[in-house]
Amino acid sequence: MALEIERKFLVLDDAWRTQAKEVIPMAQGYLNDLASMDTGSNGGGQRVSVRVRLEGDEARLNLKSREVGHTRQEFDYPIPVDDARALLELCVGGLIDKRRHLVEHLGHLWEVDEFLGDSAGLVVAEVELDAGDEWFERPAWLGLEVTDSTRYYNLALASRPYSQWSEAERAATDLESDTCL
Repeated sequence: MALEIERKFLVLDDAWRTQAKEVIPMAQGYLNDLASMDTGSNGGGQRVSVRVRLEGDEARLNLKSREVGHTRQEFDYPIPVDDARALLELCVGGLIDKRRHLVEHLGHLWEVDEFLGDSAGLVVAEVELDAGDEWFERPAWLGLEVTDSTRYYNLALASRPYSQWSEAERAATDLESDTCL
């Protein structure tokens, strides 16, 4: 079983751009019913998201357990690009359109996602770790941690994009009240 251990943060400014080594255009969508998604904590609803993604000139099918926090089961498979394009036509909810910028910072690879389309204006940074308590140096451009805030999950953005958030939601720094889909 594959585990993904990932922490997610908002960014404070564009200082990360000078450190970006590569940019990958991405389009992704979800094949299962977003309305019946559940965190998996109570046994109801769907407990896995099924995502198809175009990453530059490659494509992937991804299954991820629906759990809040930094650790989830993840299964990721390469698929033909033409299959991914056909599957994107079958997705429910909106499609996620973003540019992923790869940024090396003191031994860790940061993925800075700059959202486009309906979620334009949102920029988040993620770092994958080997352990949930692994120490890492926070870049100066890193802001508030939103790992446990489900509204920043791509799955949530597919059903309720950033453009639909209220000003209060965009400015919120108290994420304790965030709820799951």
